[in-house]
Amino acid sequence: MMEEGQSASYTVDDALLSSGFGRFQILILSYAGIGLIAEAMEMMLLSFVGPSVQLEWKLTSHQESMITSVVFVGMLIGAYSWGVVSDNYGRRQVQSFTYVMRGFLFTAIMTSGAGFLSSFAPNYLSLIFLRFLVGIGLGGGPVLGSWFLEFVPAPTRGTWMVVFSAFWTIGTILEASLAWTVMPKFGWRWLLALSAVPSSFLLLFYAVTPESPRFLCMKGRTTEAVDVLEKMARVNNVQLPSGSLVSDKNIELDEVSGFSESTTLLTGAEESANINEDGGSDFGGIKSVGKLLAPKLIRATLLLWIAFFGNAFSYYGIVLLTSELSNGNRICAKEEVESVHSNNASLYKNVFISSFAEIPGSLLSAMIVDRIGRKLSMASMLFTSCVFLFPLVFSRTDLLTRISLFGARLCISASFTIVYIYAPEIYPTSVRTTGIGIASSVGRIGGILCPLVAVALVHSCEQTTAILLFELVIFLSGLAVSFFPFETKGCRLNDTEVDMN
Repeated sequence: MMEEGQSASYTVDDALLSSGFGRFQILILSYAGIGLIAEAMEMMLLSFVGPSVQLEWKLTSHQESMITSVVFVGMLIGAYSWGVVSDNYGRRQVQSFTYVMRGFLFTAIMTSGAGFLSSFAPNYLSLIFLRFLVGIGLGGGPVLGSWFLEFVPAPTRGTWMVVFSAFWTIGTILEASLAWTVMPKFGWRWLLALSAVPSSFLLLFYAVTPESPRFLCMKGRTTEAVDVLEKMARVNNVQLPSGSLVSDKNIELDEVSGFSESTTLLTGAEESANINEDGGSDFGGIKSVGKLLAPKLIRATLLLWIAFFGNAFSYYGIVLLTSELSNGNRICAKEEVESVHSNNASLYKNVFISSFAEIPGSLLSAMIVDRIGRKLSMASMLFTSCVFLFPLVFSRTDLLTRISLFGARLCISASFTIVYIYAPEIYPTSVRTTGIGIASSVGRIGGILCPLVAVALVHSCEQTTAILLFELVIFLSGLAVSFFPFETKGCRLNDTEVDMN
């Protein structure tokens, strides 16, 4: 009887495997990709806006750094808050405390609205406040990544997550191109306004976005999960496996049996070992954070935080160094920097060229992530980035600086791509976006400190110290990755627990 029941059931992973990566997933990828493009453009414009605003409003170096850091402060708050809320109310329908705003809708309105209004900022304080709101909106970005991930079959998950990350590269190139075109003629206000446009596209298609079937199944809302999977099968022109839908923990979610949507069937051992996902409140995400620091996950969680901090600090630092390092050399050489800060075309050209480093970075990560695994891929990219930066400790000629930063950005972008693949794979559905959100928040701390510390060192003519600081952070991140407790290549996503073995 039991064998017969088991043969007449299937899991979300079984449904995804039978469906493959088809037109339905392409639509999901396109929507999530637009969000990633918008985030990349909002982050990249910081390389151009800061120096121009500093010149126009006669700001100090510290005030210029705050324009960048305040965005990361907002992202830190947003990433944590929307990760926790997403795990409680869903990837798509992330309800806020007002029960009005919903996940993607909130991030789109906040990012596009505050981004557009910041182009009209009359003074420094209003600009800081509006960029902080943009950061809160951008903090919802990890929700899009988790949402897309939960529609992708396990065997090709790494490759398609790399493809997803390529939208970030598209965003960086678009922003560099836009800045090169707009800044010399129209100034930073036009760049801010135009950069807010992609976020508004999320509003246009929000109504047709489906909820994650894995999240629905985990919450016991089987009928809704089956509806999404059947729609996926129709669009992909395939058949779902026969039988009824069950979770990956062999929990049969049969709403006809008289149980409520939030009721699941657990074995006695599981019932005593696990907390009911829907029972009780999770004020401030305390329960979810506690799960991340449980014995099974604490080592992976802490090492992941180190990896996110190091990747964010190094990636955004290298992006900023592309413009700041050559400018700092001129300052220390007592040269005139007026043209460099405003409309020097070489600045836009350098950032534009370095942005293309992310294309081979994406290709490289796609080639290795499902072949040699997540851990070895990340570690090799981080240590190779150290090698590229090392010559700048001794010499910083224009050509050497351009080559070194290009190579370092290639490797860091590849590592950052892979860590965003690895992070959701180590957590169960019940805390997946909380885990990614908190890790992303730790990364934002790296983004906050980067302009305040590293860029300040460059402005203080301590370029060698700044480079050595980046070397140390990247090297420690590589060590942390090497000590990750397990490899997730080819593994199925879990709904309510992680098998550390």
